[in-house]
Amino acid sequence: MNVPEIFDSLAYGPAPESAAEAQAWLEKHMAKFGHFIDGAFTKPAKGFPTKNPANGAHLAAISQGTDKDVIAAVKAARKAQPNWAALTGHQRARYLYALARLLQKHARLFAVLETLDNGKPIRESRDIDIPLSQRHFYYHAGMAQLAPTELPERAPLGVAGQIIPWNFPLLMLAWKVAPALAMGNTVVLKPAEYTSLTSLLFAEITQEAGLPAGVFNIVTGDGATGEALVGAEVDKLAFTGSTAVGRRIREATAGRSIPLTLELGGKSPYIVFEDADIDSAVEGLVDAIWFNQGQVCCAGSRLLVQEGIADTFHTKLKARMDGLRIGDPLDKCIDVGAIVDPAQLKTITDMVANNTEGETYQPATTLPEGCFYPPTLITGLAPSARLMQEEIFGPVLVSCTFRTPEEAIALANNTRYGLAATLWSENINLALHVAPQLAAGVVWVNGTNMFDAAAGFGGVRESGFGREGGWEGLLAYSRPAKPAKPGKTPAPFQGDGGPADPLDRTAKMFIGGKQARPDSGYSTAIHGPKGDLLGHVGTGSRKDIRNAVEAAAKAAGWAKSSAHLRAQILFYLAENLSARADEFANRIKALTGKSGTSEVEASISRLFAYAAWADKLDGAAKPVPMRGTALALNEPCGVIGALCSPAQPLLGLISAIGPAVAMGNRIVACPSEPFPLIATDFYQVLDTSDVPPGVVNIVTGPHADLAKTLSEHMEVDSLWNFSSPDLTAPIEKAAAGNLKRTLSLFPDWTDPATEGRELLAAATEIKTVWIPYGV
Repeated sequence: MNVPEIFDSLAYGPAPESAAEAQAWLEKHMAKFGHFIDGAFTKPAKGFPTKNPANGAHLAAISQGTDKDVIAAVKAARKAQPNWAALTGHQRARYLYALARLLQKHARLFAVLETLDNGKPIRESRDIDIPLSQRHFYYHAGMAQLAPTELPERAPLGVAGQIIPWNFPLLMLAWKVAPALAMGNTVVLKPAEYTSLTSLLFAEITQEAGLPAGVFNIVTGDGATGEALVGAEVDKLAFTGSTAVGRRIREATAGRSIPLTLELGGKSPYIVFEDADIDSAVEGLVDAIWFNQGQVCCAGSRLLVQEGIADTFHTKLKARMDGLRIGDPLDKCIDVGAIVDPAQLKTITDMVANNTEGETYQPATTLPEGCFYPPTLITGLAPSARLMQEEIFGPVLVSCTFRTPEEAIALANNTRYGLAATLWSENINLALHVAPQLAAGVVWVNGTNMFDAAAGFGGVRESGFGREGGWEGLLAYSRPAKPAKPGKTPAPFQGDGGPADPLDRTAKMFIGGKQARPDSGYSTAIHGPKGDLLGHVGTGSRKDIRNAVEAAAKAAGWAKSSAHLRAQILFYLAENLSARADEFANRIKALTGKSGTSEVEASISRLFAYAAWADKLDGAAKPVPMRGTALALNEPCGVIGALCSPAQPLLGLISAIGPAVAMGNRIVACPSEPFPLIATDFYQVLDTSDVPPGVVNIVTGPHADLAKTLSEHMEVDSLWNFSSPDLTAPIEKAAAGNLKRTLSLFPDWTDPATEGRELLAAATEIKTVWIPYGV
């Protein structure tokens, strides 16, 4: 080929990367690996092969972890944890810094080994995975240094069990291990069955860094090993993987009080408005869906393109697809590498082959032998089509059109997932109008797949909960150093005395801003400590909860109200409660036999506190390494169900309503089961304090029954259990249905530690919006 022909075709010649050093490292270990426990590799045991997906070549034999192996690793981590936590922040920072430096020193070895084991193009491993892994350890070295002064009220959780996927083996390790170690936790890691090699190489460099034995441990294996780790005596679990497995982990850990971080599947929208820079949007889409062969949880796999430019956009996109180079991942000129395993290749092939809707386009490219699948575009699909809803986890893009921004938002949110979203527009006003309305933990504006250790990443809905990266990711590996004082659970009083008031005052529920009789038709008698009948409350049922959740859902506009307005209404609630302080104090005394004056005053103070927080819990502009900014925005969770404390009936109710309402949520509150009349008095205060209908709903009745309905309800986004530890396990198990967040706390609500940031964090989701700027 002569020079003019080269310029005419712009063809790339082969540029192979040598695998010699990686092969030498494998040979040094005789291509057999045991686990890494208590600072040393164990003897290789019976297991399974790991292969190069590009050509099927055998790379190494990996040991299958057993229950015994997991127990040994957890024991080693447990033994090492107190001494690791006792180090100064500076001492831990030095270790993390050493790990970051060693990742740099061995960068090419890690990159080649990652590509051999995973099948992704070497330029992705070299330019993205490995540098980002280094960045996480550098960043968290700084976090370890700062934590003692900036987070003095936080303490490590203990032993963290971590399970990572095969699509970003080293990067997912870095996301999880770095913050855990920075906060003084120790780690037991279970890498993916398909891709364990870079984790094992990382274990080796922990020895070079002098990391104390037991601080970092690896047990390799398949799903059975992961199940053993989930069932082990760990203090924290972090999982990245499929929604189905995440749901099983939520069920398996129900009632064990183990903090979870679940980063699960996605079906992320890629929205292109008609004013977008089409060429840039096409190039961004290549990165969004064909990066790592589409085997990315946040892949922009749903293209939503505005009708007026759809034909032009699809034409340009097909032309770009025709130029994508598919082949040996170790060739630095390759765009699309190999699918990780024949089983995954079959899944992708079957999903596309069984689709009968739309039009399918694939480039006329000859595929190499091995686990390869061509870039695929399927246009003309209905929003309800299976491939528009189900995660394919491969290089398959599905597309439909929209006409207006409102329709784009509706289509983007028409999924059970909520991990990431991308939008392209040259109109910044339009972009910032749309971004906050997308149900996603991360939104990229005029770009895609932007990640950094300083910016939190994670999902909502069935894409999981919790964040990795930034301060929020660090908090996920810590707990309050001084937990609040535990509360007491009183039993309801019994009696057959006459009513204190000769007039019948049957209290109703409060749903959608109106008093409502119980659908069950039953009422429960409430007695005072001397047996006198104080009144009746409705016995709430499944239908009452459904009505309350429906009313809360209709009040979605509350989330868009200004923080100043929410603060004003909370102040107004406090003002109106103060005007009736004596009445409420007397009611508390009649119900409990104890003076209610201090509880009423504490409730007024708490309303003031959350009114103050309403417009002061600000987000942050993250210092990410780009020309632009990543905004961490605090957003409401949505509809929160709350089972309120049985003791301190007014303060417990206010402690649930306050943070939820302050952050823009709507709440279905089930008041104190033994003392519910205080809540049915309180809805009169709600009635006169400008609280919009549906923002606060009150359903009385037995908590065990109401908890079941709330935890199973698909429109409830979070459930707070302040009622009884006995309800925690069934709540958390049922909550796996839509992977709603749960919170179980049983404190003495008079303790100042129960007021402030912890409940505010439970009432918010952090959305990271990436906004590049400049030319």
